[in-house]
Amino acid sequence: MKNKQYVFSGKPVSYYFGETISRLQQYADPSATILVVDDQVEHFHGHLFKNWRKIIVPGDESSKDLRTLERVVKKLIEFEADRKTMLIGIGGGVVTDLTGFAASIYMRGIPYGFVPTTLLAQVDASIGGKNGIDFGEYKNMLGVIRQPAFLLFDYDLLNTLPDTEWYNGFAEVIKYACILDEQLFDFLEKNTDRALVHDREVIAYIVERSVEIKSLIVQEDELEGGKRRLLNFGHTVGHAVERIEHIAHGQAVAKGMNIASIFSEKLSGLSFAEKDRIVQLIKVYRLPVEIHSNPTDISRYFSMDKKREKQFIHFILLKKIGEAFVKKILLNELNKLLVETIAERIS
Repeated sequence: MKNKQYVFSGKPVSYYFGETISRLQQYADPSATILVVDDQVEHFHGHLFKNWRKIIVPGDESSKDLRTLERVVKKLIEFEADRKTMLIGIGGGVVTDLTGFAASIYMRGIPYGFVPTTLLAQVDASIGGKNGIDFGEYKNMLGVIRQPAFLLFDYDLLNTLPDTEWYNGFAEVIKYACILDEQLFDFLEKNTDRALVHDREVIAYIVERSVEIKSLIVQEDELEGGKRRLLNFGHTVGHAVERIEHIAHGQAVAKGMNIASIFSEKLSGLSFAEKDRIVQLIKVYRLPVEIHSNPTDISRYFSMDKKREKQFIHFILLKKIGEAFVKKILLNELNKLLVETIAERIS
């Protein structure tokens, strides 16, 4: 087990890598803790924390809504949770987002922690303090930035994931490699076979390096006024496609990274060879690249994108693998570029 600590806004957050959930009581008092648990995690692993107070929620995107949030808050009241109560989210990104948001608004804020149980949650969704829910058709429209007390990474919990959930997580790892770490990109290329069979050593390295990259960025720019925007590589188009095509977040980000790589070739000098390496890496990790949405429908989401500033979008482009930057692009120019790019892919 490895223990790392990062400080955000003067407050430490502890990361326990390679720990086991059966030792959760070492980090939280069961008598003063309430768990928010993904229903599938409860099915496969609930016996490991059967004596804790629990709120069970579905782990799909439909739980990131006001109705589920209200149900969680009602259960907290029913359990007589006070300002010293610890709330712990055990599940994928939906559960960690929901838990962090509920903890942040209940009694103006109670402490919370995470046990992320999917690869995507371990490498991305649970890291950095962004917590929130969707509103209507718009993703992550309501939320806060507030850090957890700790995160416990139990790699054994990943063993019950379906293959598609592994692929979704790899999308975010590829993102980190593209924007900031060429060595990680090389590692992913050279260790594809081992990663796809969930080799413990490879997965541990991927998780710990991804967490390090994101945590260092968030330390520098917690409120997303600058460098943290780089973490949105592939997400501007990806969030729209996720809603329109009703696909998983990782699949949508993969498609968004493909489009962002094409834009980078056109706008920032990314070489064709490096663009092709990115596309091939996405494909070899069993992720889709082609968009099946109408570009007009995609563009409609840009106006409500959190990276929008008046008539501009802060769009993430690559100069080369491992080096990203933010470019302000006019909405109408972005729409035009998207239409042209998708038309080229079809023709």
